[in-house]
Amino acid sequence: MSDNLKRFRAVRKALNKLYPNNPQGNLARHLNTLAAMISGIVGGKNTQLPKIAEKVPDGNQVESRVKRFSRFINNEKTKSELYFLPFAESLLYNLSLETLVLIIDGSVVGRGCICLMVSVVYKGRALPIAWTVVKGNKGHLPEEAHIELVEQVKRLVPEKAEVVFLGDGELDGINLQKIVTDYGWKYVFRTALSINIFWGTYEFKCDYLSSIIDTGEFIGVPDVLFTNDKYGPVMIICWWNKEHKNPIYLVTNMDSAEESCKYYSKRFKIETLFSDQKSRGFKIDKSHYSEPERLSNLLIASCLAYIWIVYLGALCMVNGWIKTIHRSDRCDLSLFQIGLRFLEHCLNEGLPIPVSFRMIN
Repeated sequence: MSDNLKRFRAVRKALNKLYPNNPQGNLARHLNTLAAMISGIVGGKNTQLPKIAEKVPDGNQVESRVKRFSRFINNEKTKSELYFLPFAESLLYNLSLETLVLIIDGSVVGRGCICLMVSVVYKGRALPIAWTVVKGNKGHLPEEAHIELVEQVKRLVPEKAEVVFLGDGELDGINLQKIVTDYGWKYVFRTALSINIFWGTYEFKCDYLSSIIDTGEFIGVPDVLFTNDKYGPVMIICWWNKEHKNPIYLVTNMDSAEESCKYYSKRFKIETLFSDQKSRGFKIDKSHYSEPERLSNLLIASCLAYIWIVYLGALCMVNGWIKTIHRSDRCDLSLFQIGLRFLEHCLNEGLPIPVSFRMIN
């Protein structure tokens, strides 16, 4: 049996097993196509359809496989709500025994498109949960786009889960802060140095706080009102991490400035997700797609592929199998890189291929 067939069969079995209810008819056929795309993306480490098709077991010519995948991506009925979110919901439930740390951020994908994505932190990586893709090469998305995506994520989060939500500078809008607070979530958002802050009878801009701390320090001012709209009470923080050239400013509904800084440092985990989807992994930025809807559908397959590979990396580490693929005294590989190597090891040694879209706690 070829490696392509082994990989595909393992993915197909897991997709059908983990999908809610028992998929039938067109849904079952589309899941079969999705399994082939996931397998091909991992095998080819690429999201260009011809590259995917080359790594898929099929009696048809590569051109026929490309057309099959293209129909899936172009189909208006192909939606992440149907083919990805059921797995994301299961993943969040799986991880909700501990505090869920969610991150929202954007990145350029495809040709001339921006992907706004929410991910969940897991063992030093960020796992994709939900996204929206829009036209654009750079720049911030409107607050309405952030709110719409966050509302989608809220429906996936277990009711009693503790959540800390992290975002970069464009996420500090008052409406988003209100919504996240109403959900019962904690948040830490970066904000601008020029924002007006009101504290009792005092009014100052955020950057005033940088004048009273040194490199390596932070200061938090609780119970302030944020911007001229006087939203609050919230805490404003000035944090001059030694790794930062300049201080950064945070707004939060948490009680501890120190804890807020520790959580915010996890925000950069989503950068590893984007780089794994791009240059270090599946090259989603080279997919040649320029239509947001098609890119969003391609992300269904590439994000499930990513979650699977990180799962393999975690499985390898938890069970002490790392020594079979890497030096045992020191490991400088990410879970994503470990997962790819472990999959190759399983194929080379004729071992069963574990597949899951949930994580090991």
